[in-house]
Amino acid sequence: MPDTVITQEHINTYQQDGAVLIKGLFANHIDILRRGIEINMAEPSQFGAENLKQGEGGRFFDDYCNWQRIPEFKEAILNSPIGAVGADLMQSDGVQLFHDHVLVKEPGTAKPTPWHQDSPYYFVEGRQTISFWSPLDEVTDATLRFVAGSHLWEKPVLPTRWLSEEKFYADDEVYMQVPDPDKEGMKIIEWEMQPGDAVAFHFKTLHGARGNESIFRRRAFSVRLVGDDARYVDRPGRTSPPFPGHNMQPGQKLREDWFPTIFKR
Repeated sequence: MPDTVITQEHINTYQQDGAVLIKGLFANHIDILRRGIEINMAEPSQFGAENLKQGEGGRFFDDYCNWQRIPEFKEAILNSPIGAVGADLMQSDGVQLFHDHVLVKEPGTAKPTPWHQDSPYYFVEGRQTISFWSPLDEVTDATLRFVAGSHLWEKPVLPTRWLSEEKFYADDEVYMQVPDPDKEGMKIIEWEMQPGDAVAFHFKTLHGARGNESIFRRRAFSVRLVGDDARYVDRPGRTSPPFPGHNMQPGQKLREDWFPTIFKR
């Protein structure tokens, strides 16, 4: 049984708002995840990125798909309760690992994380999807922010590249333009968080983050999971992560040898 107890209130909030706070989800893995992030930043993968333009202060680093080469990430994913917790929140019998993601904003990084939905970047669709975002430092203003209920919107939000701000796909009637939730008066939910806390949110929940203008680091580890109804879909361009050579066809479940099941009821 997981150390973290998920109540019906957690499940209801997740289903209604598309995001819910889970206290202490990675509480037993804070130090090991910090070590993993230092390894990741010293030796980025081919997907590692610096997300600041010339002249912008601070550092905004991100990288993904490293759980197979960084043992610290693998240990935290497989030995934390995220599989069971994810199954409860998604209301799914099985849980597959999609990928991990590291995001680091060093002190004095004014650049915000743009408002976006994760789902349009991915080649998977389903009602049963979930991400866990866990800070490894105390966060206040630099925490994640979510638009409540945006996972239920009829149209997905057009994905863009964080640095160049170019559109990921051709702009057509399938996507809506990125809104400005603050100016448009949308219901925004956010939480101050301690190291090891986590926010669970749906792949389709619109979210973003302010810059980190504090004197402290903001290191965050995120894990993406999918449930029983998740299926591969074609996108109108290169996805992120791309996972080249996967050979999956639309309508198929994600292949188990690449995206292993980490929990089964």
